[in-house]
Amino acid sequence: MSSDEHPPAEGSTASKPRIPKTASSVHDVTADKPPFGSRFLTDEADVWSQNAWDHVPPPTDQDEIISVALNKQKSAPVPEEEKQKYNEKPAKHWDNFYKANASNFFRNRKWLHLEFPELKAAAEPDAGPMVIAEIGCGAGNAVFPLLEANKNPHLHLKAYDYSSHAVKLVQNNPLYLAPPLGTIESAVWDLTSSELPPGLEPGSVDIITLVFVLSALHPKEWANAVSNIHKLLKPGGLVLIRDYGRYDLTQLRFKGGRLLDDNFYIRGDKTRVYFFELDELALLFTGSPASAASKANNTVHIVEENEEPSDSDPSARATPLTPSDGSGRTTPTLAEVEKSLSSLSANASEHAPQKAGAIHPILENPSPAEGSHPLFSTVQLGVDRRLIVNRKRQLKMYRVWMQGKFRKL
Repeated sequence: MSSDEHPPAEGSTASKPRIPKTASSVHDVTADKPPFGSRFLTDEADVWSQNAWDHVPPPTDQDEIISVALNKQKSAPVPEEEKQKYNEKPAKHWDNFYKANASNFFRNRKWLHLEFPELKAAAEPDAGPMVIAEIGCGAGNAVFPLLEANKNPHLHLKAYDYSSHAVKLVQNNPLYLAPPLGTIESAVWDLTSSELPPGLEPGSVDIITLVFVLSALHPKEWANAVSNIHKLLKPGGLVLIRDYGRYDLTQLRFKGGRLLDDNFYIRGDKTRVYFFELDELALLFTGSPASAASKANNTVHIVEENEEPSDSDPSARATPLTPSDGSGRTTPTLAEVEKSLSSLSANASEHAPQKAGAIHPILENPSPAEGSHPLFSTVQLGVDRRLIVNRKRQLKMYRVWMQGKFRKL
């Protein structure tokens, strides 16, 4: 789930103020315009001629693809008697994952510096004392690029994971053993624990990163996780989030026997994954649904497959969007892609109505004991939609990720 993301094309008009380069279509909720370039797809037949296009609507056949995939999953869910074993010791399954894959499974998340410039700013020479905690650090693919680029002698990095094997990988990294500047400390800690991590006092952290972390938790654990994040952050501190979005390719790829609950699955390696809606993240952190500004951008950024970041399921990179029709053919033809992109219109960025059951019931009826909202304000919240194209194979893959920044009140 980690590598350099492909940045959107930039505008060519020199007189216009330069919009900061980002890797996704997600933007500040207070911004007048989203940070897109000016490479427009005016002729659908040109889709394979460039690596990236801006302002492209979702495929017209996406609803049908979603419906077929979900119906198949719901017809063969995980049996009730087996669900407990998957939810009982999730850290054990992540331990097994890291033992099997070591530290060469993910590439470094250098794209985080584009998406979250606050991280880069904290590493500047004059940033002053800063504490950044990466929760769900895995093998350190986010924290080590930051440490390597750090120019701030007063930057203190914390890396936590509930997989003890992942923490060992971090602690054995040469950068950990001899940090070039600043400090780094890693320890085993469960985000849903009743205790804070060792060595950290309440209200001592400036920035927390959660990259594909909340999706690994059971919905019943969300409230406690958010509470711990709130306790750790200083007043005004930021939590930076990147995670799976509803109906992402990896969700639609799941076969029978993987569905634990609505939008919640068990992978082949027994790790869990949930696929979020915007309103769910907004409710978790602020107690209110996502604002209209967060939902205003529904465009898709098309990128070349070999330039697109993988996530925690890299095998999805070679899997087509369109399920097999039984004939053995899974790669769509150019004509099929042209058809799926034929609905270009001025209203392409309007937010589509949410489907029934979009919000998890645990968020619709929160317990009074779960804390008093609002705990955070929304700085940024949006959906990063990508249509990944493989020009050589004429293959399309539709990815959906959530991205947000929340500030502690």
